[in-house]
This record gives sequence, C-alpha cells and structure tokens, in this order.
Amino acid sequence: MKAEIIAVGSELLTPDRTDTNSLYLTQELNRLGIEVVRKTIVGDDRQLLAEAFRDALNRVPLIISSGGLGPTEDDLTRETVAELLGRKLVRDDAIVRAIEARFRSFGRTMPEINVRQAMVPEGAEALDNPRGTAPGLWIEDGERMVALLPGPPRELKPMFREQILPRLERRVSNVRMFARELRVAGMGESHVEQIVAPIYKRYGEVTTTILAAPGEVQLHLRMWTADAEAAERTLGEASEALEMALGERIFTKKGEPLEEVVARLLTMNGATIAAAESCTGGLVAQRLTSVAGSSTYFLGGVVCYSNELKSAWADVPAEMIQTKGAVSAEVAAALAEGIRRRAGSTFGLGITGIAGPSGGTEEKPVGTVHIALASAGGIKERALRFPGDREMIRWQASQTALDMVRVHYLYGGAAKSAGKEPGRG
Repeated sequence: MKAEIIAVGSELLTPDRTDTNSLYLTQELNRLGIEVVRKTIVGDDRQLLAEAFRDALNRVPLIISSGGLGPTEDDLTRETVAELLGRKLVRDDAIVRAIEARFRSFGRTMPEINVRQAMVPEGAEALDNPRGTAPGLWIEDGERMVALLPGPPRELKPMFREQILPRLERRVSNVRMFARELRVAGMGESHVEQIVAPIYKRYGEVTTTILAAPGEVQLHLRMWTADAEAAERTLGEASEALEMALGERIFTKKGEPLEEVVARLLTMNGATIAAAESCTGGLVAQRLTSVAGSSTYFLGGVVCYSNELKSAWADVPAEMIQTKGAVSAEVAAALAEGIRRRAGSTFGLGITGIAGPSGGTEEKPVGTVHIALASAGGIKERALRFPGDREMIRWQASQTALDMVRVHYLYGGAAKSAGKEPGRG
C-alpha cells in the first residue's frame, strides 16, 4: 500500500515551526509495510488544500493529514475534505457534549465557536481525542481511506496508535520494508559514492540512498517484499560487499550514532575517558554523556577557551602556548595528556581550533582544528581543516575526536596507540 501525508498549517511554512508529525507517521507507516510516496505542507488556504487532497486522492489509496481541525475560521481541513468527497457536514451532539465536559473540567464554559469541531462529514467516523478538543476523522470512500488527525503531536501520536493503527493493520498486505543503515566516518559523500556505486547497482531490488551529514555519510538500504528471508539474505550480501569496500571507515551497520559505538567500546574494554575542549565547547562531553550508563566510562572534562585555563586546568605549559600558539599540534597533545593525567582516565581527548566565523589567519584559517588522543601507550594527533559554518566545524571536530577512539581499538588498543595506524594520516 502507498500513502501520502499532508501537513496543514500556515505556521509550518515559517521558520518558527517544524513538521515533526510527518517523521513520526512515516516511521509508523513503514513498519506496517505502507510506503510513503509523498509529503506535502499546505497553508490555511481552501483552494491550496483542495488541490493537495484532490491530487493525493487520485494517486494513493491512503491519505493521512495533520492539523486544521481546530475551532477557528482558518481551520479548514474537515470542510475541504467533505466538499471534495461530496459529503455534507453534520453536527455530532456527542462530540459537543464531550467538548463541553472538557471545558467544564477546567472550570470554563465552552465557547460557541468550538461547535465547529463537532461537524462531521456524512459517513465519517469521529475519533475520540481525550487529550484535546479536536476529534480526528476516519473516512472511507470506496477503496480510498482518509485519516484527519489533530496537529499537536501529544494528540496526534496517541490517536494514531490507538485508533488508526488497528484500522490499518486489518488492511495491509504481507509486504514489509526491510532496511539496513551503514554509517561511514572520515570520507566525503562523492568519495563514498565512487566506491560503492558499482556495488549497490548489482542489487536492483534494493533501493540505496546516500546521505551526507557533518562528519559522516549514511548508506540506507531498503527492500519492500513479503519474503523476509530473501530480504535479509539480499541486504546481508549487499551490506557485506559494502563493508569489504569501505573497510574501517564503516563505524556502524545498525544506524547508531558514533557516540554509542564509542560508549560500547569503552564499556567492553573497561576503559575510561576525559576531555579538554576548546573550540568544541564541551560538545564531545555532551555527546558521550547523552548515552545511558556514561558514568561508567566518562570521568569528566573541561572547557578551556582561555590560554590561562588551558594551563590551569589541563597543565598546558604557558611557554608552549606562546611559542606554538593555542591552535597547534603541541597544545592539542598537551591538553589530551594533561586531562588524562588529572582525571586518571584511560584516554584523554584534547581539541583546539578555530571554529569561526572570525579568528582565522592565512597560516591558520577558519576550520583549522587539532585533535589529540592520549593513552598510556602514547599520543596520536591529527591536524584537520573542516569546511562549513561554526556549528558544522564544531560537530565535525567532535566526530573526528570520537572516531579516533574507535580507530584506536581497530589496531590492537593501547599497545599500538603511539604508532601510525595503517591507512591513516
């Protein structure tokens, strides 16, 4: 089955609101084996709404919309859909009583305008909404199905789970979506594409999508089929071929973020880590501590922007900063070793750089970052130049720092940390 999602509301066409409902609905529909082929955001305009619903009705058997069910004049979804389907709107007194009771529970009287929310297209099923005043609507029109849901996520999500999901489960086929997600660090999108294109083109039944994100490239493999065994076999073969081609650059085959991979490695090895961060401003610490159980491996860290605090908190010699500069390989290494020694951790991470937009020079332009990983076996340092704005540079620096911990374990752990790993700069 194929479906379309229509998000209704002029506020979604401004920079102030994001349509998160469509992400949730897509995830839930995919789990049922329903493929979302289009998403549309439409403002509170009757003509544009009519066009969006009319076109969707001509393309797919299932439409799910969010928003536009409120009591005000600009809430036009129910009226628009009823008109398109040639159905009259009929007042449902049970809904009126439910809305009145909800207002009474707050010690208030229902405004007359809320009666609009009790107007139901003929033949539609009203969907109870105990979390708000706007009931949802389920409409069947021949082979077509339309679900009209309220916009607030706290109302939409439980209504979908409790009232839409059971209806769809009775109608879907055995076709399901099977997926794998590989994530790659330390390579650009075009480089990854050049390597993997000859591989994924061999698997015509697999839809492959390559997505670039700061510090990583994601490979999404998807199959729609009723044969679960064949899907797992095909996706497994494709994933193994991609893994052989990309090698150590793949940091996960489960779609998990890099901080979860590093957290698992540290936990498995009984290791701990601390961080001294300058340009990343505590981002590495934030990412590591976002994983449950982080107190077992993350001992702590410092954000030392000033030169004085680099010396006071991570024992970086003041004369080193003067002679080499705060953004240098030597200072990054000193930060890493200094925080490791102070915290008594297995690893120390040191990061210093120029995130911009100002502060760059011809010798050290914006995006210049030095990252060091210290352990009992020695110090590994990397000098990099990241593109992008301030936030992108900071994120890429944190990604590289975490990846240095992961790569450390690829080459035998502490015993090899002081040497140069194969294939690394």
